[in-house]
Amino acid sequence: MAATKTRVKRAKRRRFSRTGSRAVGGRLRRQREARQTRYQEGFGDGYREGVQSGLQSYPILFEGTSIVIPTYNQLNMIRMCIESIFDNTDLSYEIIVVDNASTDGTADYLRNLGGQVRFRALDKNLGFAGAINIGMMMAKGSTIVLLNNDTLVTENWLDNLMACLNSDETIGMVGPMTNYISGQQKIDVPYTDIADMPAFAREYNRSDPSRWLRTDRLTGFCLLFRRELFEGIGYFDEGFEIGNFEDDDYNIRVRLSGKSLVMAQDTFIHHFGSVSMKALGDRFQEVNDRNQQYFMDKWHDPYEWIQQVRRQPVWTQGAAYHSGAFYPERIVVQGVGANYYWVEKGQRRLVEGSITFPAVRLSQIDLKRWPLGDPIPVQEVEARWRGLDGASGWESGVAQLEDGTLFYAENGKARKIVSASVMRYWQLHLKPSRTITLVQLSEAEEGLPIIAPPMLKQVL
Repeated sequence: MAATKTRVKRAKRRRFSRTGSRAVGGRLRRQREARQTRYQEGFGDGYREGVQSGLQSYPILFEGTSIVIPTYNQLNMIRMCIESIFDNTDLSYEIIVVDNASTDGTADYLRNLGGQVRFRALDKNLGFAGAINIGMMMAKGSTIVLLNNDTLVTENWLDNLMACLNSDETIGMVGPMTNYISGQQKIDVPYTDIADMPAFAREYNRSDPSRWLRTDRLTGFCLLFRRELFEGIGYFDEGFEIGNFEDDDYNIRVRLSGKSLVMAQDTFIHHFGSVSMKALGDRFQEVNDRNQQYFMDKWHDPYEWIQQVRRQPVWTQGAAYHSGAFYPERIVVQGVGANYYWVEKGQRRLVEGSITFPAVRLSQIDLKRWPLGDPIPVQEVEARWRGLDGASGWESGVAQLEDGTLFYAENGKARKIVSASVMRYWQLHLKPSRTITLVQLSEAEEGLPIIAPPMLKQVL
């Protein structure tokens, strides 16, 4: 009997132990789940707060220079370039590297720099202009340097370039001298071993305003300019594929704006020399010829347009144009979103309804040059665009001389259309046109020429 009672007690203890264990285990699981829930909630709150903080701080700029470097499959070159910046730059700066889908470990190298460099690793090669545009979009500095990856900067390089740029508000871009480049920025150097280059540069880079020289062309291996110039001129033209001539195009747009180009002959940086372009091998000539043709189709004779702009009163008063001054009105444009805008009298107006003719896609920087006005019904837009609103003479439409010279009639002015490709880009070939005589042309005031905006193959 006693033994039976003992077995019963032991069984009860085991049942209690199992029940207690299950209860404790359940409680612990609930506590872990509660902690996990609180963790996830906290993580989510922190993430949302971080995103909002990032969005709020994104437009905040800093008083310094954003150094934008495009690169492609030249790991050793980009490493040396970045190290030369670390060693020789005393002013406030940030480095932005845009990697054009390199396959040599460049992206891993940039990640391992531990935040010393801001970078973007692309999944395809967008060429020099495409990479530069992404870098400029990312830039937060009050000034911007565009720098080739196959360069080594030197002692006082940025101080000297900044001194030149800040000496005169009419200066748009500044470039240094180097050992390997086309044009006037090439100088003879005494060294043959790269180890001897820093000593030469140290003696050469003595700030001297008497050695600053205005020029018609700066090559794109190293360009310094203010953020305001970028906001006024816009992005590089991505119609220039891979590389070459995109810097010439930008030079012309800077000069059209009323700003000048200056060689800082008191500043030297080393340039190994078109490493990425040489890597093209047999394709180099093909790429160069294609970009040269694109340049000529776009501009025809760019120096004619620069001279025409110099005759304008605004130029002689020392003011600068933004690129929107060279775009036509009475057109429909579109930015990164789905909205369409009618441009007229210096404003963009939201189009209410669906248009039946092509719109022109622009970057957000270009789009925002026109302040936002009141919405406009699509029926009114259609009538104005097609010239059915009663506008006549030099108020609206395309006019053409017998020799084929094209003009755009706008608010009593005759604006020269610089090339047939510009005509097509703005869809002006679809607008009503008429043939005029020189006598009729003389009745209109001369307006600014119409140029094409930069072609973008990505949404910016």
